Amino acid sequence: MTFVPAGSTARAPWALSITPEAAGWTYAGLRLLCLSGEDVEFDTGDEEMLVLPLSGACAVECDGERLTLDGRTSVFHAVTDFAYLPVGATARITGEGRFALPAARATRRLPVRYGPADAVPVEVRGTGSASRQVNNFCAPDAFDCDKLVAVEVITPGGNWSSYPPHKHDTASEHEAVLEEIYYFEGGPGYQRVYGTHDTLAEVAAGDVVLVPHGYHGPSMAAPGYDLYYLNVLAGPAEKRSMAFRDDPRHAWIRSSWTDRPVDPRLPMTKAL
Repeated sequence: MTFVPAGSTARAPWALSITPEAAGWTYAGLRLLCLSGEDVEFDTGDEEMLVLPLSGACAVECDGERLTLDGRTSVFHAVTDFAYLPVGATARITGEGRFALPAARATRRLPVRYGPADAVPVEVRGTGSASRQVNNFCAPDAFDCDKLVAVEVITPGGNWSSYPPHKHDTASEHEAVLEEIYYFEGGPGYQRVYGTHDTLAEVAAGDVVLVPHGYHGPSMAAPGYDLYYLNVLAGPAEKRSMAFRDDPRHAWIRSSWTDRPVDPRLPMTKAL
């Protein structure tokens, strides 16, 4: 199943729990933690993880380090700071708010690290009604991990993102093999997956769409409703990459963006 409704995978202490086994693949995972001042301790096992505040702030303790994450009011309010947790570690998170933990099965053990909000590359991609904001906080060239890649996308109401539709399921010079998770906030909106899997799902806060292979896109924000999604990607390659291949039927659309203006609502957020 590619569409995972909000709350359907809740298992204490996690409000959302998608492991590689639950997704039916090998690498990518995602968890969601909701805290009201208490602390939660857990082991990372064979996964490297990030602690990404969706709302609120927290303290993260791991490997003798204590990191304070200032967080944000919501994903539509600001770009946030985050923390990196290595494989084979015990971590404790204390705070108030909602925290996403993108994860990937990994073998290389890296140190605990802090990712400041003002170091997150913010990109405006596309033009016109295909304009969107991409926060490349854990893109391959922005933050070092073993397998994990993660970015945030904010699509203003009425716009399309993940467009043109694309895939990354074949290893080649121009395409990487990646499992991908879409986690949504805001909305309502719609997400399309097609090819080997066929899904057109209405999505809103807490919903997830899994993309094991095949083309995915567009992500559509309904008029009047901004749409956020967290992309979590991981795959078998030694070198992390987000290389993709557009659906050849729609690849021409990129060349049409050359002389069109970007949506003036963008960028919608920045580091505080």
